Amino acid sequence: MPADRLRFGAYGAAAGCVAYGAMKLAQALGATVLADKDPLPPDLRDRLLARDPLFVASFWVMAGAAVIGVVVALSTVRPWGRAVPRRLVLAMVWPIGIAMVARSVGVLGFGFVGDILTLGGHPDLGSKAALAEELARWDLLLWSPFFLIWGACWTATAVRMSRRMPSRTSGR
Repeated sequence: MPADRLRFGAYGAAAGCVAYGAMKLAQALGATVLADKDPLPPDLRDRLLARDPLFVASFWVMAGAAVIGVVVALSTVRPWGRAVPRRLVLAMVWPIGIAMVARSVGVLGFGFVGDILTLGGHPDLGSKAALAEELARWDLLLWSPFFLIWGACWTATAVRMSRRMPSRTSGR
């Protein structure tokens, strides 16, 4: 029997959750790892770097969400995951994968398209152009590829689950 290659998507999704969650946990605890490379508008970036309580709380929430993501991803390939309703898991996995791929491409405001436009001189950014270009480079080289790979892993997991679900017409 050939190996189920799409199974690796679930492990990739879990690994992405671990990496992202570890970074958010470190930021919640006071580390500034990659915080200054977050592609945010200047006012929000200043609040993030000043450790605004709302941002600190969001770091904790994102770290918690990453833990949940690990459990969801692994529930699709581990025996204990059979106890979780498959339709519920699919209802979470598909949107996560699609949203991450959309974010990486630029549909949600950040991503390859926006980064390339920013680095190409469009739109006019005025006095914030140097910062915007630096953040676009980081997004183009780190964040967008990370979200594309992470989203592809979630999407591969959803595809695998969809293929393995019993069809409604096969009740024989």
